[in-house]
Amino acid sequence: MKKNITIDNLAKMIQRGFLETAKKTEVNKRFDKIEDRLDRIEKLLIAEHRRRIEKLEIDVRELKELLAVK
Repeated sequence: MKKNITIDNLAKMIQRGFLETAKKTEVNKRFDKIEDRLDRIEKLLIAEHRRRIEKLEIDVRELKELLAVK
């Protein structure tokens, strides 16, 4: 059975669809939260890498001293 849709009904359906989609500000807020989380993760990774590099530098220095390499 075919249902006749008027222009007004179609306009109302489209309007409802727009009202149900996320607004730009809502999307931006979510992206801001994601960016903040990624920034925290990046800082943690950088700090860990820095710590590991410093430890490796100390180990190399100690090895050089043990082998009397200058």
